[in-house]
Amino acid sequence: MSGTVVVGLDVGGTSTRALAATLDGERLGTGRADGGNPTSHGAAHAASQLLTALRAALADVDPARVRAGVIGLAGGGRLRADPNCRAAFDRAWHAAGLRCPYAVHGDALVGYASGTADPNGTILVAGTGAIAATVRDLRLDRVADGHGWLLGDAGSGFWLGRQAVRRLLTALDRGDDPGWLGRRVLAELTGSAEVAARPRDTVDTLVQAVTRHPPVRLAHLAPAVVDAAAAGDPGGAALIAEAAALLTATVRRIRPSGDTGPLILGGGLLTGDNPLAATVRTAAHRHWPGVPVRRAGDGAAAAAWLAARDLPGVTDPATLHTRLVTPATH
Repeated sequence: MSGTVVVGLDVGGTSTRALAATLDGERLGTGRADGGNPTSHGAAHAASQLLTALRAALADVDPARVRAGVIGLAGGGRLRADPNCRAAFDRAWHAAGLRCPYAVHGDALVGYASGTADPNGTILVAGTGAIAATVRDLRLDRVADGHGWLLGDAGSGFWLGRQAVRRLLTALDRGDDPGWLGRRVLAELTGSAEVAARPRDTVDTLVQAVTRHPPVRLAHLAPAVVDAAAAGDPGGAALIAEAAALLTATVRRIRPSGDTGPLILGGGLLTGDNPLAATVRTAAHRHWPGVPVRRAGDGAAAAAWLAARDLPGVTDPATLHTRLVTPATH
């Protein structure tokens, strides 16, 4: 297997990242493109972004050396269930010069593998949406939430944004001061932090500003909630505490109290240094004392590792993981 290369892709709604690497963990090339989630952008656009990222990653690599690939994809079920979507991805794969097979894994599994090589554990992801899953033998076992903004995703970025708007509307109905967070939300959605002489006029303007766009865009307000909590705003702090409790409850649906496997925290809301991530980590240590709680890392590297680990030339997957993925531990 000397000279063998594997390819990993982390395909999300806002960006697509690719990595080509050897079985020794040497990174040969990386690529980046715009969002490639077919559910969000359509199959044709998603496949074009896949091809762009692949070509960049393989710029200095002979595609004939690539023996395996993994695509990590949120909502990977569509790729498996929709023949036209799979055909578009197949065409992009072959257009990059690749002739080896590729596997498709959900972003939860790839996120888990970006944080640990342990085959058994749990992943909690909170970004625009929210989902938790237990992993057994590096396969998704039980899954909780991930039901989408309309039916679930409790504690997610969308949830934070929607709750911030709801609380602002309640304050306006009562004639209360909107507070720091409320004024920030008002400014971001309407362009002005000022409340009209008749608060109902501001309510109407706010509702119209929200309903002009797809509901999921409320997730764009999540950073404002995080900033408010970091600044000591009571409204922001209360929302962060509630979101952390909901996310922890989601994990507890599927993870027993005595589980000793690692807990990986993924998604934009849980991988940074912010009040929500800190509160969730504290809750995790309280419910599962002594358990490693780690941030998810490089998804493209994790996908490449998943592609490589079962090849004949890989005798020590854990060491390869350390070289290729190098997760941050917290």
